[in-house]
Amino acid sequence: MNKIFRLHSIVVLIIVLISSVVFSQNTPVYPSYNTSPKAPDTTGMRSNAIQLAAKMHLGWNIGNTMEATGGETAWGNPMVTKQLIDAVKKAGFNAIRIPCAWNQYLSNAAKAEIDKNWLKRVKEVVDYCIDNDMYVLLNIHWDGGWLENNCTPQYKDQNNAKQKAFWEQIATYFRDYDERLLFAGANEPNVENAEQMAVLLSYYQTFVDAVRSTGGRNAYRILVVPGPSTDFEKTYKLMHTFPTDVVPNRLMLEVHFYTPYTFCGLTEDANWGRMTYYWSKKYYSKTDTLRNSYWGEEDEIVKLFGMIREKFVDKGIPVLVGEYGVVRRSHLTGESLALHLNSRAYWLRYVTQLCVENQMVPFYWDAGGTGANSWGFFNRSTYKITDYQGLNAVLQGGAVNK
Repeated sequence: MNKIFRLHSIVVLIIVLISSVVFSQNTPVYPSYNTSPKAPDTTGMRSNAIQLAAKMHLGWNIGNTMEATGGETAWGNPMVTKQLIDAVKKAGFNAIRIPCAWNQYLSNAAKAEIDKNWLKRVKEVVDYCIDNDMYVLLNIHWDGGWLENNCTPQYKDQNNAKQKAFWEQIATYFRDYDERLLFAGANEPNVENAEQMAVLLSYYQTFVDAVRSTGGRNAYRILVVPGPSTDFEKTYKLMHTFPTDVVPNRLMLEVHFYTPYTFCGLTEDANWGRMTYYWSKKYYSKTDTLRNSYWGEEDEIVKLFGMIREKFVDKGIPVLVGEYGVVRRSHLTGESLALHLNSRAYWLRYVTQLCVENQMVPFYWDAGGTGANSWGFFNRSTYKITDYQGLNAVLQGGAVNK
């Protein structure tokens, strides 16, 4: 018995040691960056989530810029300037979403330490918006996919460690801003089932806890959690709880809307579907019939918006439609181009109005660019409006919210 007992003890010890090694390899230990917590401060933070959402009428994304892999200008857009944000405000938007990368801007990767120069640059862009009295949604975007592509138990511990380190730094750096600055804990996290959803919720819990722990105005800041894949149907089916928060009524939900994607974003035919250029029966082409949408039209999207409103908005959880839009297929010519642009304008107006009618805040996805298959409303170098039809459609759809 003693020999068996000793053998069993050795085996158990070996297993424990192996587990410890594997755990230590997969779960890095980062220093705490919450080194100067402050007492909670309500100054400039009086609005709860519902009240703040009501103040954000119409939002615009600085897309393909601060989140670009390789640097701010790597995806073809110039650096963000005050003149650009001034132009966006003048056009009629009062909220800005800043998709932002952090993981590629580390001064010390082993410590998950964000480079101070990058924090300073992001602050400059935030200040352009705040100086215009605009609301700002600052997130961790795709960022190489370290979180978004790994909502699985295998990566749960190591991603929570990085999530905590990043948000302690971001929250501390931006702690003194008033309620016009909001944080979002991810962008479009890839989640397909309940197991992955549980992991995603752990990432959000870490996000909320890290921000709140820094204190000051962050003790009351509005925080935003994107739904699974930011997809309407997946969010309705899989997102049944929110992170626990020490302060009530300070969380919002974010979803994105590109339905039907064959019309909104597909730029080459795929094995699962072909590009469509014309949306809604009133804009169907009689000659280019293969490019009519046929699916995802008014009845379908009304149903999708109704699902999200019923489950979240009607229960007191504000919803941001953090991205939506349609590419401008300007490679078309003649009547085909005119028909496409009219149907695109109709979709933009219709979806923006649906957001407003369902008490959701719309943020148009502008990835810059003015050529074929582009999203841009503005020339980001001259600050001139380049797509009056699309911009006016969004403004018309959102007019009821003013």
